[in-house]
Amino acid sequence: MSAVDQADLLRRARSRRSATATPPQGPAVPDDGPAPLSHAQQRMWLMDHLGQGGALYNVPIAARLRGPLDRAALAAAITGLTERHAVLRTRYPRRGEQPYQQVDPVVPVPLPVVDAGTDAAASDRLAAEAARPFDLAAGPVLRALLLRHAPEDHTLVLTIHHIAVDAGSLPVLAADLAALYAAARDGAAPELPPPGPSYAEYARQERARDAELTAAADTLAARLAGARPPALLRPVPPGARERRAVLHAAPLDPAVLDGLRSLGARHGATLFTVVLAAAFAALRAATGQGNDLVLGCASGHRARPDLRHTVGLAVNTLAVRVDPAGRPSFADPSFADPTFAELLTAVRGELLDAQRHHDVPFDLVVERLGAAARGADGTPLLSVSCDLVQPVAPLTLPGLESESVELDLGLAKFGLALLVEDGPAPRCLVQHDRDALDATTAGRLLDAFAALLGAVAQEADRPLSELPGSLLVAAEHPVVAGLLADPGVVEAAVVESADGPSVAYAVVRGPVAPNGAQLRAALRRHLPAAELPLAVTLLDRIPRHPDGTPDRGRLPGATGDRRTGEGRAGEGAAADGPIDTVRTAFGELLGTTPPADGDFFALGGHSLVAVQLAERLRARTGLPLTGLDILEQRTPRALAAVLAAREDERRAAQARTGTRPRTRPRTGTVLLTGATGGVGAAVLQELIAQGRPVRVLVRPESAHLPALNGAEVAEGDLADADSLRNAVEGVDAVIHSACTFTDHATDLAAMRALVDGWRGGPFVFVSSIDAYGRPEGTEVPEGAPSGTAVTPYGQAKLDCERILFDTAATGRGPVTAVRAPIVWGPHHRLRDQLRWGSTGELYQAALAGRPIRLPEDEGWYGASWVHAAALARALAACAVPEHPAAGRVVNAVSGHVSWADFTAELVRLLGSASPLTVGPDADAELRRPWRYRAGTLAGALTPEPGEDWRSVLAAMVG
Repeated sequence: MSAVDQADLLRRARSRRSATATPPQGPAVPDDGPAPLSHAQQRMWLMDHLGQGGALYNVPIAARLRGPLDRAALAAAITGLTERHAVLRTRYPRRGEQPYQQVDPVVPVPLPVVDAGTDAAASDRLAAEAARPFDLAAGPVLRALLLRHAPEDHTLVLTIHHIAVDAGSLPVLAADLAALYAAARDGAAPELPPPGPSYAEYARQERARDAELTAAADTLAARLAGARPPALLRPVPPGARERRAVLHAAPLDPAVLDGLRSLGARHGATLFTVVLAAAFAALRAATGQGNDLVLGCASGHRARPDLRHTVGLAVNTLAVRVDPAGRPSFADPSFADPTFAELLTAVRGELLDAQRHHDVPFDLVVERLGAAARGADGTPLLSVSCDLVQPVAPLTLPGLESESVELDLGLAKFGLALLVEDGPAPRCLVQHDRDALDATTAGRLLDAFAALLGAVAQEADRPLSELPGSLLVAAEHPVVAGLLADPGVVEAAVVESADGPSVAYAVVRGPVAPNGAQLRAALRRHLPAAELPLAVTLLDRIPRHPDGTPDRGRLPGATGDRRTGEGRAGEGAAADGPIDTVRTAFGELLGTTPPADGDFFALGGHSLVAVQLAERLRARTGLPLTGLDILEQRTPRALAAVLAAREDERRAAQARTGTRPRTRPRTGTVLLTGATGGVGAAVLQELIAQGRPVRVLVRPESAHLPALNGAEVAEGDLADADSLRNAVEGVDAVIHSACTFTDHATDLAAMRALVDGWRGGPFVFVSSIDAYGRPEGTEVPEGAPSGTAVTPYGQAKLDCERILFDTAATGRGPVTAVRAPIVWGPHHRLRDQLRWGSTGELYQAALAGRPIRLPEDEGWYGASWVHAAALARALAACAVPEHPAAGRVVNAVSGHVSWADFTAELVRLLGSASPLTVGPDADAELRRPWRYRAGTLAGALTPEPGEDWRSVLAAMVG
């Protein structure tokens, strides 16, 4: 991970003064019952619940350890961390609409040991481990992996969810791990200082001060009145954001940092304060917004000495605003072009003032700001951050050489971050979300920021206008400027034409938003007739290229479809949908029933209300809806249209399949788990095509995917045993394809819950050929004994099979375990599988053009595979009474392809220049000589057109 990503994941290794006064220790709070979430945890939980978390809040810590590693002592030490710090064994289920902290008993933390293979394979494995998401409700929030490069050469990676740790936690965990490891290795008691107060107690004390904190948030929100986001960032299109980060770096002469430190000392400011002032100066020049700007920075909550040994999320975001109305000295016209020294004084004062309120959760401030927390185009007010970072010291264990391993998740929390990296090789850094800023502009900003730092290090009394930097926001087209002058317009664009008038586009919001004709009429009052656009077309969003320019190919009327007048793209005679239901739900949660175009944020909505509103509307309409839908659509009219569209699609699917919603399952109903995954989606398609009624178990946020195919939805999760028992009730067959792949305890508990609720009929379990391990011989018959080296994943499948067959022995019904190899198909989740494991190493090498080394020709080596559609036919066939597979372990394999053929085709499809060679030093994982017989299901597995390995590989690569 790069230094900037270390910073983004709260691995800031500096000590920053967080307040001029230590906040009072919270009152004694009863600790009966589960603890609430702290405000910082609540915000993180909401992001995860809205589907905006993923790997963004993963905190990976990795180190290369060389020397005689005691694996058992390391595993004991990691488990000891969870025993010492309960927050590491805490999960976050819900009671009603509120999440809470559930501390689980101490259990051994698994420490899987995996052969690293080649350097490229090891890097891919570490990246995948660091990015793998957590399930906050099911836990755990800490996992470990050990890669073995050689007998005395390992890489340890600990991945922790940010909800359990912050920057101040990491040194505590590192010191504790070293002490626990030494004690376990030597068979002695660990020498550790007393732990700090539990994080649960910290959260209780914070919540006990909610009234006080809320009042303080009102004050802070008032200070941000009238502030707006920097004009440099462009609006991010609606939908799930990728948050892909782009990093630009420039070296800094160590003398520059020495000069900045000296400057800070002369003005009573820290180095961070000087860097923050430089960031303000660089943005001032780049945006042309004058002196009134707002930047964000992080602040810890560990001013109390007793909290310094507490592990948990005790960090807050501070909003620092320079030149607010309350500072006449800097707002005076005579300060229109202040010197950098004067700016530094102002920034120092504002930062100290913000730090005095460091314990006021920023999410409370955002709630008080309401619609003002975002610009008119939806850009968050606090979209730019600044920080001073340092290289992170490696994780060390006694008796071993340790080297820090960088794991770059490549994700951005803010639209833009301006940073300085301190240390032996200082750097100036600019990181940005590629959707919010183009790389060219970010590169120019980096050059200006680095040059400005060098200039003020030498002379701080220069006026800001004389410092390096230039305006990076292009002058607006007069039509765009005219459209944006209307408060109802949040985004606008214009496309010029060589043979006629331009065409304008606008995105409007609000209860009294203008239409296209009104906007064009307003332009006529201010622009010459020759500059008027042919039309102003209203859009839900303006499609743009990566550099921010409008994408003509996706704009109606921009490439020859020239119509006069106004309109809304895609708008027809469709009804508004269940708008009264939506408006009523808005009113119940927001206190007032809004008009059809009332904006969710302007009405006081925020993330938690979005989740509650989605759940209420799901219950009342029976239609899938998520909190993210609420945040994206924002108005009752738009949400009603979404619900109406989903109802229409569901009815169409029901008309095709003959199904209708029922309170009880139809005769012959098949319960399918994992319907939104690659295998499950194919099975659902097959069952629907056969006209078989299907009930699917899915999470609420994914419910619309199978529902629109006419399936009955049972909301639940593998970690929710009650939901599994309810889902299986009354069905006539079960196809269990869902799997966590990594949380084996959850997979086993899910199987127990399903068979506990199962009352009869065929039960088909999707198992894996990993359950065979490395069997004897090269031909593997169905149900053959397991060989050596069964992976943890394979062992979990074996254990699930045992649970299923033990239950079937009581006479409950026929069961089948279908062992499948790697599944190939066009589904996006199956495409991802091509990039991991043995095939993944070959794919990554071919993609990068690296040499590919295959095993010497000592016999056949290759991959066993099955097409998703063929597997779906096989599973559906097993889910009928008296099938020949009943009571057996069977294989579902479409074929076997040699590594030589697979790699040659992969290189061809990718247009790669990778040379192919053979040798004894090829990755040992490629030595797979096994062919798996699949006689029982041969009929269902017979390939249909397009199901040969070359065709499906082309579809996956494409």
